[in-house]
Amino acid sequence: MHYLIGDLQGCCDAFERLLAELDFSPSRDHLHLLGDLVNRGPDSLGVLRRLRDLEGSATCLLGNHDLHLLAVAAGVKRPNRKDTLDAILADEDREGWLAWLRQRKLADLDQGWLMVHAGVLPQWDAAKTLALAAEVEDLLRGPELPAFLQQMYGNHPARWQDDLQGLDRLRAIVNVLTRIRFCAADGTLDLETKDSAEAAPPGMRPWFEHSHRATASQPIAFGHWSTLGLINRPTLLAIDTGCIWGGALTAVRVDGGRRDVVQVRCAQAQAPGKG
Repeated sequence: MHYLIGDLQGCCDAFERLLAELDFSPSRDHLHLLGDLVNRGPDSLGVLRRLRDLEGSATCLLGNHDLHLLAVAAGVKRPNRKDTLDAILADEDREGWLAWLRQRKLADLDQGWLMVHAGVLPQWDAAKTLALAAEVEDLLRGPELPAFLQQMYGNHPARWQDDLQGLDRLRAIVNVLTRIRFCAADGTLDLETKDSAEAAPPGMRPWFEHSHRATASQPIAFGHWSTLGLINRPTLLAIDTGCIWGGALTAVRVDGGRRDVVQVRCAQAQAPGKG
């Protein structure tokens, strides 16, 4: 059985209860976690420990909070006052956790579903999304990561072009796969607005509402956007249901034509936020 799971964000207790609700068996089942494994919740280290124990029966994508951890650990980004990463950074196996994160993916395709943390541009099909994700994945695993982390943050270039090169190209890929919410039909991004889908800036739409997008017929699942709530359409799953903000942690079974939704409430929530 294959289950897609939304943003954990350090909510280890909710994750354990969800696994119990699923009657999860590592020998029988496989988990696909859609990024933001850590941060804001009470036990980010516990989440990493549990996921590493499940190696082979869990595929984990990286989200913006996971990249934030790598940047903070490298000393190129200051911690946010709401971060809950201290236990990882102080752990005796700190370097092991960072190395493990660096081996994770930014996009995946399994059981017919394209999986990303935040979304894709209208111009990207599944093959292009996976290829572009692989460019960043190779960098994450190599010696040039510290230099890239210093240049990873920023909202430019605002529009994707296939001939982008160097750091601009890599930053644009990261911004799309881990931060996108709204974009224009030509691929111009708005990375400032974090509200509900109805709050689209002028000329922008939620990335998945562009009817001409190349992934329109490709089943695609994402997290990241907690104010959307659960979206459960034939070819679209949005499953960041805001566990850390007092919502639920969501799993969806997708193998064999199934679409079973299982949720548990988060027992330790922060004040409402934007995920």
